[in-house]
Amino acid sequence: MVQGIIFSVLASSMFGVLYFYSQLLHVFDGSQAFGWRMISLLPFLTVFMCFTKDIQRITEIFQRICRDPKLILGMIATAILGGLQLWLFLWAPMHGRGMQVSLGYFLLPLVLVLVGSVVYKEKVSRLQKTAVLFALVGVVIQIWQVGSIAWETILVAVGYSAYFFLRKAIQTDHLGGFWFDNVLMLPVAFYFVSTWAQPWHTFIDQPQLIVVIAGLGIFSALGLGSYILASRYLPMVLFGLLSYLEPVLLALASLAIGERLTTTQIWGYAPIWFAVVILIIEGTLHLYKKRQHRQLWLTKIAKSAEKNSKSS
Repeated sequence: MVQGIIFSVLASSMFGVLYFYSQLLHVFDGSQAFGWRMISLLPFLTVFMCFTKDIQRITEIFQRICRDPKLILGMIATAILGGLQLWLFLWAPMHGRGMQVSLGYFLLPLVLVLVGSVVYKEKVSRLQKTAVLFALVGVVIQIWQVGSIAWETILVAVGYSAYFFLRKAIQTDHLGGFWFDNVLMLPVAFYFVSTWAQPWHTFIDQPQLIVVIAGLGIFSALGLGSYILASRYLPMVLFGLLSYLEPVLLALASLAIGERLTTTQIWGYAPIWFAVVILIIEGTLHLYKKRQHRQLWLTKIAKSAEKNSKSS
């Protein structure tokens, strides 16, 4: 479990760093930065998978495609959904829309609760229902204030939920599936990179750009790879709790690069942040009860062993 916590905190920290790191990429537009991210991510992700011994997952997926070629259609869909999220992640802070994306990450766990209850028939607790209600209030307030909710917020909350659902449905929800998603995104990435108007000898005149692009790939591989591994090593409740570190860091990064919250926006965001607090409280109570139950169980075993020892 300690390993999973380390991976989760590392992932959220890398995402926060990347949000701030995007300010070093203004020589490119948002789409070109996305293209360089995909191109630089793949080699570092492959190295990351070698260290974590997940490299065999690539072979597993390839063998599945050979047995069932129709699988590639589902993987193209996950690549498109995942690519949209990775594009938006870099585009938003470069265009002053980081706070809207951060709100989407706050809403995402709540949307996943709805997906779990409706699609997978999972039981939703009273506190979870209350959290969903507060989140809906926040969405309604935003729609009432500005006539709509930001498309960036919807794309994160709904798009990522669809991405997770589809990956689970076609059983590619591991590093191997994510590696293939990135391979399938490469043609789009190369197209965006090719739209760069500046001459290519700019890299010779400004060699620091090569370092910046390499850093983009390293941070992306560490963040995204660690995120997927954390979901494997941690119980879902704890994984969900730790995932709330990410939108907090994204919001702080957005404020750090100059974005500001107006009073009107605060009224819309407050119910959603309150919903997050409710889920954190519920998760903490769940872990506490689980720990108490485990201690009670161990106590019963100890008493039973002591009783058997005396009787013998």
